[in-house]
Amino acid sequence: MEPRSVERAVEELIRALGLDPAREPELKETPARLADLYAEVFSGLDPGTRPSPVTFPQEGGEDEVVAVRDLTFYSMCVHHLVPFFGVAHVAYVPAGKIVGISGPARILDHHSRRPQLQERLTREVADHLEEILAPRGLLVVLRARHLCMEMRGIRRRGEVETRVARGVLAGAAGHALFPERTSEPGA
Repeated sequence: MEPRSVERAVEELIRALGLDPAREPELKETPARLADLYAEVFSGLDPGTRPSPVTFPQEGGEDEVVAVRDLTFYSMCVHHLVPFFGVAHVAYVPAGKIVGISGPARILDHHSRRPQLQERLTREVADHLEEILAPRGLLVVLRARHLCMEMRGIRRRGEVETRVARGVLAGAAGHALFPERTSEPGA
């Protein structure tokens, strides 16, 4: 990403919206602030930031399940460039190795830091974990609110859930780990 190019584009957007930084001095630093924000929020576009979490030999038995719940994430809708955010749950059945405890969070952060579709994000997290672990089973569940739905169009709050289930967690075992919601969010 080229920060100065982003700044120029934001300056143009500000003018296209009919705003004038000369009349509204709080807009003066907005282009630089937005360029800094985008550098962070879209850092996943840089292939050099792809994490390689540490793995360890599995010491447990074959019935072991590793689950990480309630990992918060923030991303930007690829269609509208407004945030969607929520929690992720990751589970896997090891096949000889496990990942360090921060590994799933680092993988989620990397793939969410780009303009994204929730469905693709779920799949990319699952693919990345499968690549480094080759587990017997894998389940990734993302639950998110989308501001593109809440701020415009239908203007309703809702939660979108996406799942990728593979191997021994593709059936009832995976649903038992992270049951689907049966009530409205916040109910």
